[in-house]
Amino acid sequence: MNINQLKTYCYSPYSSYKEDCCLLVGVSGTIYPGVRVENISFPLTITPLHGAICSCLANNDQPAAYFSNAASGELESYWENQYKIERLADVPDPAAGSFFSPFAEEITDPVKTLKDLIPLAVTSHSDFPVSALLYSEKGIVTGVNVEVTSWSLGLCAERVAIFRAISAGARNFKKMAIYAPNGDFNSPCGACRQVLVEWMPSAQMELHHGDHSWSTHETVHLLPFAFSSSKLDK
Repeated sequence: MNINQLKTYCYSPYSSYKEDCCLLVGVSGTIYPGVRVENISFPLTITPLHGAICSCLANNDQPAAYFSNAASGELESYWENQYKIERLADVPDPAAGSFFSPFAEEITDPVKTLKDLIPLAVTSHSDFPVSALLYSEKGIVTGVNVEVTSWSLGLCAERVAIFRAISAGARNFKKMAIYAPNGDFNSPCGACRQVLVEWMPSAQMELHHGDHSWSTHETVHLLPFAFSSSKLDK
């Protein structure tokens, strides 16, 4: 992957920020790609650095430095101060590290995989870890929830998985499985439902509950009358 390819993955149908992207270098040397992922409910938009940091944290890594071409520059100073990260003048050299791939190796036991992901969740505030598997045309993408100091900027497991997939060039999603060991009836929060309906309205949601049962639902049925408007499309 290179920065020009990454630009093409940006999803910004509601603004003029068409090529916003970043590359975040973790302490491990791993390079995490990030692109702007907008939502028709504007506050749910994930900026490149925001998503890349959450992807890094969800990989049991810590952010160290980043390169960004984002014209918006939204919240970059916040993240710089929060994690003491350096903004790089040049694109980081992939030879100095490896690009993070969100795609899991072949999964024969999805439930076990969901359980194995739980220790990666960053839940310093809630102690409520969640894991997710997103089935895309390029492979299965993993995600866990990540909480940060500013609660509203944390990302749920579902949105971490979607952000990772889009930043890796995947766009077609047919299924998502979700697991929360401390939950009762496990189901996506309202914010995630809005994002899921935009990306995969007819897809299957497989929910694994606290009593070890599971149920399947069509995404659109989890959020009837979801917000939409053709007036907002650019």
